[in-house]
Amino acid sequence: MLTVSHLTKKFGKVLANSDISFELPDGSITVLLGPNGAGKSTAMKSIIGFLKYDGSILVNDYPNKSIQAKRILGYVPEFPALYPNLTVAEHLEFIARAYKLKYYKDYANELLTRFELMDKKNKFGDELSKGMQQKLSICCALLPKPKVLLFDEPMVGLDPHAIKELKLVFEQLKTEGASLLISTHMIDSVDALWDETLIMKSGQVIAHIRKEDLNDSDKTLEEIFFEMTEKR
Repeated sequence: MLTVSHLTKKFGKVLANSDISFELPDGSITVLLGPNGAGKSTAMKSIIGFLKYDGSILVNDYPNKSIQAKRILGYVPEFPALYPNLTVAEHLEFIARAYKLKYYKDYANELLTRFELMDKKNKFGDELSKGMQQKLSICCALLPKPKVLLFDEPMVGLDPHAIKELKLVFEQLKTEGASLLISTHMIDSVDALWDETLIMKSGQVIAHIRKEDLNDSDKTLEEIFFEMTEKR
């Protein structure tokens, strides 16, 4: 479970995140929706521990920057950050050594097969296309089998096969009890997946919607999103 309490982040005088609070239950998919500049990526980077912030962020009751939290927290950034002098296979080996994984090779090969990277095992990070880099970034995040995963615009640059596989991975992780937070501005890419949606605008969460709430509404998530974010 991920618990975010009163997250506030400023860059100088710019308030990027303002008093954000929410929880990710076990075995759930929560979508963070918002237009560009809403503060989604800032919130994700704060949760993963890349930024200093005010407030409290707990991962299974551990502070998010603690070793205990980092062992069970996975992250796929919006822009893949790979090592140019490591091959695809060496990236996964690096992750395995960092997390002290003993029996990982079968799962690593399974991930590379699912995302059509097996024939690229010996290519260096800077030799891969943007889409392949994104797929490798996803494989690296999944390898330690984290319990809480953050995906920042994960489908940008992916081909149709990879998008299909990633959606299947989302469903599998949810079934296995993981908590997922997916940040995106592409509503249709997650339409059938989510359990809860947080809509952000100007650094704030302006709506918290549960899928069952839509059953009693005559509006779609897309209609609610534009109604909330395009208010003047």
